[in-house]
Amino acid sequence: MTTEFAVELCEVTKKFGQVVAVDNISLEIHDGEFFSLLGPSGCGKTTTLRLIGGFEMPTSGEISIGGEQQGYKPPFQRPVNTVFQNYALFPHMTIFQNVAFGLQMQKVPKDEIERRVEEMLALVQLPGMGSRKPNQLSGGQQQRVALARALINQPKVLLLDEPLGALDLKLRKAMQLELKELQQRVGITFVYVTHDQEEALTMSDRIAVMNEGRVLQLDGPEEIYEQPANRFVADFIGETNFMMGKITELSEDRAHVLIDDQVPVRVLRTRDVRVGQEVTIAVRPEKFSVTKDKVREIDIPGVVEEVIYIGTDIRYLVRITDQTLLAVREQNSGGMAAERFRVGDDLHIGWYARNTSLLTE
Repeated sequence: MTTEFAVELCEVTKKFGQVVAVDNISLEIHDGEFFSLLGPSGCGKTTTLRLIGGFEMPTSGEISIGGEQQGYKPPFQRPVNTVFQNYALFPHMTIFQNVAFGLQMQKVPKDEIERRVEEMLALVQLPGMGSRKPNQLSGGQQQRVALARALINQPKVLLLDEPLGALDLKLRKAMQLELKELQQRVGITFVYVTHDQEEALTMSDRIAVMNEGRVLQLDGPEEIYEQPANRFVADFIGETNFMMGKITELSEDRAHVLIDDQVPVRVLRTRDVRVGQEVTIAVRPEKFSVTKDKVREIDIPGVVEEVIYIGTDIRYLVRITDQTLLAVREQNSGGMAAERFRVGDDLHIGWYARNTSLLTE
């Protein structure tokens, strides 16, 4: 049976006693896709990955890989391999032996094992290191060995459970790019679990944002960031400003919102709303600009409460009402930009309607 989907989850639920870890999830992961499960600790993303891998069995629902229902097959009977955060390398074996282990279990001829291991070590940029032991490698190199060991069996799907979590920040960022490039070269479907929003945005073709066992939004990175489906997604992905208000008037494509019963704004009507409905306006800090006079499509007056220099940006905290404080990030383009506005200065926060998310939940 052929299918365009590498992995399909149909109404999958997983319970541990009375705890619902995965709540009626349906997903379709395309063949050759870099797909990420993103969410906070305890949201169900790792349990979902373990269900795909056969390390857990669903309480209800069905999982298919390559168009074949997996039922209660154990991990070794599924066309998948898994890379864990701790890499799980055999410390007493050489790198060559670690990578060759799966092929040896399948009784692949020795000369073919040698050829495939060398090819795989070259693919993960570790040529000539087969004789070393894991403790002689750096964390990034050990991660590459774990990838080589998982990929050498040519699985239909590679499952990755926060594989970069043990690396320092600089190395993790470098490995993100390497991992995405590797996935594109080998063409295998990657299903990647992470709680790191930037990591998911950097590498993924699509992202499923999860919370409390459910998928709250499934979209591409740009859609997830620019058009969050609800407040949780907007808040979890990057930094977001929230303004609480009520719909006072509706026009053809605009919603008139009164923020904190004080500040009127007109925003794009991006979803069905009604007059009198309470809504949340979400705007990313970098979408704002601060000026002495009104210059943008949408404008709110405010007072600077704090100025923070963070190198690449100047971060202003601006009070617009007693209830609402907004964060504004302006790129540091040179000079003493931090002195443009000082604490106590009056200013205008402006932005474009297209950069506004109108949220109802």
